[in-house]
Amino acid sequence: MKKNEIRLNVTLKNLIDEYILNNEEISSRILFEKYMKDVSSATLRIDLNKLEQCGYIWQPHTSAGRIPTVKGFKKYVEMLGEELDDVSYPRLDNLRELLINNYKDTPLGLHYIIQILAQESDQLSFVAEPEISNGILSNIEVFNISKNKLLFVVSLDSGMDKTVILNCKYDINEQQLKKLVKYVRDEYLGLRIYDIINKYLSEMIEEKDEPASLLNLFLNELHKALVEISGYFIHFDGNMAFIEQPEFDNKENIMKFFNIIQRQDLLINTMQENDNDSNYEVLMGDQLNDGLWHEFVLIYAKYELFDIPGYLGIISPLRNDYRKNISMVRDIAKTITETTRRGRIVPKF
Repeated sequence: MKKNEIRLNVTLKNLIDEYILNNEEISSRILFEKYMKDVSSATLRIDLNKLEQCGYIWQPHTSAGRIPTVKGFKKYVEMLGEELDDVSYPRLDNLRELLINNYKDTPLGLHYIIQILAQESDQLSFVAEPEISNGILSNIEVFNISKNKLLFVVSLDSGMDKTVILNCKYDINEQQLKKLVKYVRDEYLGLRIYDIINKYLSEMIEEKDEPASLLNLFLNELHKALVEISGYFIHFDGNMAFIEQPEFDNKENIMKFFNIIQRQDLLINTMQENDNDSNYEVLMGDQLNDGLWHEFVLIYAKYELFDIPGYLGIISPLRNDYRKNISMVRDIAKTITETTRRGRIVPKF
């Protein structure tokens, strides 16, 4: 890389660091006084003009300083690259202890994790519960809890349990339920949830002219139950600090932010579509809902809880502490995966 290109990158990096710190337009004078005293003011002004021409920064008013654009923030995250290798989340031992102590209660463990993310980042944190369709069915219990209501308890070989209550439009007594559950165990234990849903049950549940048998009715309920517990569900958490950021002085931004929270389907699809097996992902601008959420950034990582994948991360205004937040999200996801890998977690007694 040429010397002037290196200087341009340094100038952009310093400008965004200062903007993240103070949320003010950045002038060449500030850059000279705080970061780049070995570069003349004239050279800095020329470099700022070049960065503006490249679309990395813009000038809100004539004679005002500059602020970074979405393109500039993307370049900034790219430049952080190797620097992030030397930054790590400092409380990983505490996180491992938390996971070990709560290994039998997955929802509680995930609740603690999103609290950590929210407190450490001062942004809105989220955890997408593990997608269990790749898990192996190790047991199933079904209880008749009230008239026309069934409670399904699905156990995976990883040790994870999921429950769901369904309404059914037919009567079923305890003896019939016991026989039906035995049939399901005999036929489907040891199979992958995805295959049970999309292969075995789909073949069994077919439209017929004659009235459906009790078995077919029950298998249809089982199909609904497995589909319901197989999808991701996102849990959010955050303290008041994130909503007090100056970016939320704008009512339009507040509405867009809450729209992000409400559109869990778009969030999940966005993360899945950009999943490339890297340690973390940072999405912003046109990468988020065709640019409708361009004032925000999604920092997330994929993790595995007992070998079952999920996502965690933060949603933030573009102006945030990328060094801390990226390394935190990356390291927490990695620690969850390594600590709960099948056969590795050791509970303390």
